[in-house]
Amino acid sequence: MRTLLPLVILGTIGTLAEAADEQSLPAVQVTETRSFAEKNQLPQTTASITGEQAAQAINVMGAEDALKYLPDVLVRKRFIGDTQSPMATRTTGINASARSLIYADGVLLSTLINNNNGNGSPQWFMVTPQSIDRVDVMYGPFAAAYPGNSYGAVTEITTRMPKTFEGNLEVTGAIQQFSKYGTDQNEPAQQVGATLGDRTGKFSWWFSANHLNSFSQPLSFATVGQSTAAAGAGLPVITGAYADRNRTGGAIQVIGAGNFIHTLQDNATVKLGYDFTPTLSAVYTLGYWQNSSKASAQTYLSTTSGSPFYGASGGNVNIGGFAYSASTIAGQFSSNNVDQEHLMQSLKVGTRTQGLFDWEAIVSNFYYLQDSSRLSTGLYPAALTGGPGRTTDMSGSGWSTLDVKGIWRPQGIAGANIVSFGAHYDQFKLSSPTYSTTNWVSGGNGALFSTSQGKTQTGALWLQDVWRMTPSLQATLGGRYEMWRAHDGFNYAIGSNGVGVPIQQPSVDKSGFSPKTSLTWEASQLWSVTGSFGKALRFPTVGELYQSVQTGTTFTQANPFLQPERVLSGELAIERHTSEGKLRVSAFSEYVRNALISQTSTIAGFATPVSFTQNVGKTRQLGLELAGQQDHVLINGLTLSGNVTYVNSRILSDDSYVPTTPGATAVGKRVPYVPTWRGTVAATYRPDNKWAYTLAARYSSRVYATVDNTDINPATYQGFESFFVMDARMHYQLDKHWSGALGVDNLNNHKYFLFHPFPQRTFYLSLKYTL
Repeated sequence: MRTLLPLVILGTIGTLAEAADEQSLPAVQVTETRSFAEKNQLPQTTASITGEQAAQAINVMGAEDALKYLPDVLVRKRFIGDTQSPMATRTTGINASARSLIYADGVLLSTLINNNNGNGSPQWFMVTPQSIDRVDVMYGPFAAAYPGNSYGAVTEITTRMPKTFEGNLEVTGAIQQFSKYGTDQNEPAQQVGATLGDRTGKFSWWFSANHLNSFSQPLSFATVGQSTAAAGAGLPVITGAYADRNRTGGAIQVIGAGNFIHTLQDNATVKLGYDFTPTLSAVYTLGYWQNSSKASAQTYLSTTSGSPFYGASGGNVNIGGFAYSASTIAGQFSSNNVDQEHLMQSLKVGTRTQGLFDWEAIVSNFYYLQDSSRLSTGLYPAALTGGPGRTTDMSGSGWSTLDVKGIWRPQGIAGANIVSFGAHYDQFKLSSPTYSTTNWVSGGNGALFSTSQGKTQTGALWLQDVWRMTPSLQATLGGRYEMWRAHDGFNYAIGSNGVGVPIQQPSVDKSGFSPKTSLTWEASQLWSVTGSFGKALRFPTVGELYQSVQTGTTFTQANPFLQPERVLSGELAIERHTSEGKLRVSAFSEYVRNALISQTSTIAGFATPVSFTQNVGKTRQLGLELAGQQDHVLINGLTLSGNVTYVNSRILSDDSYVPTTPGATAVGKRVPYVPTWRGTVAATYRPDNKWAYTLAARYSSRVYATVDNTDINPATYQGFESFFVMDARMHYQLDKHWSGALGVDNLNNHKYFLFHPFPQRTFYLSLKYTL
């Protein structure tokens, strides 16, 4: 598939041209301008962008890029082709992927088998950028139709379904210029994507495919703590280290860079639609994605003879007059290979009579056909070609969902009451065994090193009534009852004595009711005021309950007795809408009891740091957001959009906190990963129907990664800095078939860390042919 798919994509250019000549259907298009929330009578504040707008104004290489300038959204994308890109919102951070929901045509892309920025990241890559019709982001847990994971935001991606024959082929190239410490090199990426679709009578079909070949900047740096022991006579002298400080302010030596990732990805999606009657239709979707990536490391150290130095199995060396363990240095360098194949299927059936009653049913399954990673544990650089290591296999993990809903309009579509109701069921499975192997590149599984297994399932019933009390006053009242269960949890790990310890984890279950209410006053044709309140229950994921893993020298410990997060959210929004723009001011609050936050600490009797998800007693977020968009500002064709948000987030209680330093406390400190200030601004000038020029900027204040806010130095690896970056794009529509674009992200080449070093100045060039 990896070698065949690019050829299939490139070969479609001839098919596209042929089909264009054969088709003579009239070019009539009807564009849906209402947001997903408006069409489905949902009460949340919503921000939207169409696929066409994104293609003109944003340097899009993945579906997640379309959200780049929407209010209070940050997708932590570390490089082009990153498979670990969680979404942060105005009250949730980038380490909390399960506090928001991402759907594509109603199919869940959020990986709710965990709540982190690793294997809990959304499956954005199942959607090709060219197939996006529009993206809607809805803020807050105010709709009964969504589970408690919605308390950050819900993103609904709507993909295209053709009304006539259509298709396109797009080729994009990018190159990043990266320089930090001893690394100075260019990182290229190339992408080819194609779509093709048609409608004939009652039958419609859509095909999209993508191939990506990308190289990343280093995602990690190898560091050792500054030694205080003087180097004795005769120790080998090693040069090339860079003196710096870690995120807690301690002195370190930066000795190399790691996780230079080369990734090859392919995805293909087929959608088949059939209209049984003018009001009853079905759509089947099949999506496939594969990823093959290899990551390597680079040393900055060298011997007096000029040879690269990666450490040794024993002994000490002299760096800057101080003695360092050669084996400690060697432990900082490793390689890893990842091979993944994911399969997505869904079936949607429903009516659209807009009469007394409509219904819809969606069933979906997301399955990891293959998801294996191999990590070297031997000495570099010999480890590049083999040697001891570990393999982790998540094959068989995945989830299934079923949603059935109805809409009852007793007085018609414009009546005083529109009642919607539904039922939901989901099941998530995590299987993640890790084995020792004698050859990490190609060897078979050896002895079991550790394993994490488990399942969760949730059933829910919900009801909502949109009640038009007067011509200017509308109330939305609803509630959701959820029944959750976690079971089949099992952990195994090798103890410090070399003996394996199996643990059969207990089953747990919880249930609860979440009321929702919203009241909108349309003060005039231009102004409206909406007050919303909602309770949400966010149940623990399988990974939070049962996953125990090792990342370098940090261990993540399973905790099967976690309580669900209990969230109380409120928002007061004042909005002004005109035909050429909108303006919104929102004041919002969020109180979370039993907040599920990962904390890293040392535990008595255990030498290495342990990361463990715990229930933090109570957190509070109070904020104010200003967002707006206006067309034809000062001159015809100039559109300005932007937003700025202030959030005061605090930990009010944390009885489970274990101090990492004497006198440290979590109470009163900022909630991890939530910035105080965040903002974006974008200006797009369209002087005619051919040209579009965009200049945009993104800003975020620094965030803390620890509950006690002891990470006082953000400008280093594993720190989280403030950042201000500018982007630009120039899009040209040559004719109805050909278009091209030239762009740059991080135009000002700001060098910053969000734990990882983030991309520096990156240039884009694309060419697109459309039927």
